[in-house]
Amino acid sequence: MRALRLPAWKSEPELVEVPDPVPGPGQVVVKVGGAGACHSDLHLMRDFTGGLPWEPPFTLGHENAGWVHAVGAGVTGVEPGLPVAVYGPWGCGVCDRCRLGVENYCENPAGAPVPGGGGGLGLDGGMADLLLVPDARLLVPLPDGLDPVAAAPLTDAALTPYHAVRRSWAKLPPGSTAVVIGVGGLGHLAVQILKATTAARVIAVDTREQARASALRHGADQAVAPGERAAAEIREATGGRGADVVVDCVGAQETLALAGTVARMLGDVTIVGIAGGALPVTFGSPPYEVSVQSTYWGTRPELIEVLDLAARGLITAEVTTFPLERAVEAYHRLENGEISGRAVITPA
Repeated sequence: MRALRLPAWKSEPELVEVPDPVPGPGQVVVKVGGAGACHSDLHLMRDFTGGLPWEPPFTLGHENAGWVHAVGAGVTGVEPGLPVAVYGPWGCGVCDRCRLGVENYCENPAGAPVPGGGGGLGLDGGMADLLLVPDARLLVPLPDGLDPVAAAPLTDAALTPYHAVRRSWAKLPPGSTAVVIGVGGLGHLAVQILKATTAARVIAVDTREQARASALRHGADQAVAPGERAAAEIREATGGRGADVVVDCVGAQETLALAGTVARMLGDVTIVGIAGGALPVTFGSPPYEVSVQSTYWGTRPELIEVLDLAARGLITAEVTTFPLERAVEAYHRLENGEISGRAVITPA
């Protein structure tokens, strides 16, 4: 079969032929319908030189959906032909967190298929004709009306901001304000998730005019360009109080500085993006009792909720599709800022 593999750190991915995977006991092979191209993949190609508990080579693609192709001995609950989404963080499956479906925070990495990763992150991912999934528990059947191409980016690009927003629901009643910084692959879905699940006013921040237009199209109440006036505009829109919740989908020094400046006392600042910035925390800065946290992906039960929102038409990923032979082009266009929403590779 064909597979887009990362041969080494700081290298271009290569489309090569590899043997078809064969499922062992408890395992499932998925025929890939869609595999999302994520900015974090670009960090693997451009920035990382090691320091992770896993190394290349491996097949890229950690946002995956498709159809069950073959099952190993002992697998129950899924049969060939079933459309499924693949839950991305692959934990040990037996620690307390994993038993609750919180495999993104597995506390027994030594027992996981690959510590802190999964398919496309240390193990072979979905930018291939077939994907080997190590356990059937990692598959979520797609609800009626949701196809694998639409579902694939939801497994990360929607699940990650959903988890960040969900943990702050208590701070987003009527009269509250949420700010989303960065309206790209994750941010355009964060705006929709906030509108679908909370009563908050939503303000989007992005450098690109087309991204700000996208945010307004997806329900944002206001879109702001970063710069000297950004913090003042957000403060003015909130009557001087600031934002109850800030979700930073970029994570750069400048965006975190803005997040800390516009956060309201008792609010949340959640760092989702991995651009490497830092937010100094001192007495009184950010404002009193602002909680600052980072998050990683989301839980398996939350993925079920995300897929339900999408099947009901409450959230929709903007998708540009590419066949597998054009996957490298998709990454180049993503890197150049030419993709609105998410690029999805369609091997099938």
